[in-house]
Formats: sequence, structure tokens, C-alpha cells
Amino acid sequence: MTAPAGTSAPPSGAARGSGHGNRKADRDGNRPRRWSFTVTLAVLGVLLLASLTAGLATGSVHVPPGQVWGIVAHALGAGGPDPAWSQARETIVLDVRAPRVLLGAVTGAGLALVGTAMQALVRNPLAEPYLLGVSSGASLGAVSVFVFGVSVFGPVSLSAAAFAGALLTLLLVYTTARTGGRITSVRLVLSGVAVAAVLSAVTNLLLLTTEQGNEARAVLAWTLGGLGGVQWDSLWLPGAALLLGIVVLLIQARPLNLLLAGEEAATTMGLDVARFRSRMFVLLSLVTGVLVAAAGPIAFVGLMLPHIVRLFVGGDHRRVLPAAALGGAVFLVCTDIAARSLTAPMEIPVGVLTALCGGPFFLWLMRREARRNTDRGVA
Repeated sequence: MTAPAGTSAPPSGAARGSGHGNRKADRDGNRPRRWSFTVTLAVLGVLLLASLTAGLATGSVHVPPGQVWGIVAHALGAGGPDPAWSQARETIVLDVRAPRVLLGAVTGAGLALVGTAMQALVRNPLAEPYLLGVSSGASLGAVSVFVFGVSVFGPVSLSAAAFAGALLTLLLVYTTARTGGRITSVRLVLSGVAVAAVLSAVTNLLLLTTEQGNEARAVLAWTLGGLGGVQWDSLWLPGAALLLGIVVLLIQARPLNLLLAGEEAATTMGLDVARFRSRMFVLLSLVTGVLVAAAGPIAFVGLMLPHIVRLFVGGDHRRVLPAAALGGAVFLVCTDIAARSLTAPMEIPVGVLTALCGGPFFLWLMRREARRNTDRGVA
């Protein structure tokens, strides 16, 4: 029997050794994968809840986890009339830590979603916003607004400029790497690195030459990625971008799956590849630009998480996308806790820690892809 799309047939040895249970699963090929997907989402959901709790509890003033959720419940109107904690602790949890933790979850989920979609769109396992220079383009757009004082779009001018920078950069890198009608991992990465280097140099030059010295140093620190200083009134835009991204990408999961088979196969199955890719580039640039404007350029989240969750849920984007979003949220919230705790009271930029995690992962992935290309005889 042919395995349904998005699933893989169980190994014959496993089927022989598991008796009646696997024979039943063999009659319904989706069952093992669905069970794995359900368990993965449940585990990630628990981990996200635990990481959010730890993020709200951790800091210079430790708040017990039970008290954290008591404060949250009281704020939602579900607590008792006489709280057992001080007003100072309630302010710390609700007004200082909660926006930061939520921004971390939103940013991590969004970057993981963008990385997953990019890897499918360009059919390259090394694709992700930071590595392809998209984050650098968004940073240049955001810094330009700061340096030149542009406010055409009012309070969303920063995000609009970051979106424009991300979109133009993505198109430039894709066009540069697509030589001879195909994209290789080496050309894509080299194009992204080269464009990112140029854009980062321009960004640093703008910051160094601006007359707003004190504020420029703060923006320069922001370019390393960070979640501090966020307020409740600035969370709605990243949240809206994440919601738009995950809804649209889940609706477009089937075309993303078709692209895994190659452009010719996808075209044969009725997909207008050029138009679909253009629409997706705009969406991914929008999400990346908004997230970079809110948290700065944070590296490698979009590279690592899609590969990690595929180990548990397979390659079907209907499963990879939600799992990657949850995994990205957990990862960035935990990384931010480490950034606040490792050298307390001094804080490490969260982008530095993600780079320390992602750099070795990227090198390992490069070696794996090189071995695969050698085995296939691809240059």
C-alpha cells in the first residue's frame, strides 16, 4: 500500500517486531505520525507554559511560580479579593517581565515560522532570515528611520521601514543566488553573507556618524538583539504579524509541500511558482521586518528550530509550522532567561546567545549537506 502524502511508511523491521499494534497502525498509515505530532505539540505546549512561568519568576527579585500565576489570575479577575503579595511584585511581574516574556515568545515563534517557509521556498535547508541578510536589511531600514527622523507612517514607521529593507534584501539575495536557473546552498549562503556584510557596514556607519550619540549607542546595542524595554502598547504589532504569518502559512501549507518536490513538479501540479513565491516573499519580509523592529536582529532561530521539529513531526508543513512556532517560542524565552541570569546584574544581548547556539549548528548542517551532495554527485 502506498503511504499517504506527508507520511512515511514504518520500517519493515519495526513492523515485524511490534505485533498486532503495528499491524493496526499499518492499516492506517497516518496514525503513528498523528500520534507523534500530537505528543510533540503537547510537550511543546507544556514546555512553553513552564518557560513563560520561569521568565516571569526569574530576575533580581525572585517571585515563586505559584505567586506568579496568582498575580496573573488576579489581573485577569480570577483571583481572590485580598492578594498575598506586595504591589511592587505585581508591578514587576505584570509591567516589567510579562511584556518582555511575551515578546520573546512572539519573536521566537515568528522567526521559526519564517525560517521554515524560507527553507521550502528556496528549497535550501540553510535558509533563514539572519543568514540570508534579511534581518540586516530590516535593521538598516529601522536605523534609517531613527537617524533621519522619518515618520511618514506615524507610529508604525519603524516597522514599515524594516519591512521595506527586509523585502528588498530578500529579493536581492534571491536574484543574485539564482544563477543559471537554479540555487545552490553555497551561492545562497555566500550571497546572503555578502549582502548582510554590506548592509551591516552601512548601518554601523549611520550610527557612528549621527549626531545623536547617546541614543545611537542604545540603538547599536539593539542591533545585537534584545527584548528589554518593551511595553504593553508596543506588543500588538508583533502579535498581529505573527498571527497573520501563521494563518497564511498554514493555509498555504500544501503549496509549500509541493515545492519540496521541485519547481517543475509543483508547476505540473498546478502551482504558479513565481507568483506564489513572490507573495510569500512579501509576507515573510513583513513578518521579519516587524519582529526585527521590535526585538532587533536575532540570529539562527529560524535555522535551528525547523530542522529540530522535523525530527519529530516529519516534513509536512501542516505539522512543521505549528510545531516550529511553539519550539521557537520556547527556545527564545529560555534563551532570554539565560541572558538575564548568566552574568546578572549585567545582561547579555539575547542575539549573542542565539548566535553561540546557532553557529555550531550551522557548521554541522553545512557538513551534513556537503556529505549529502557528495553522495549524490552534486557539485
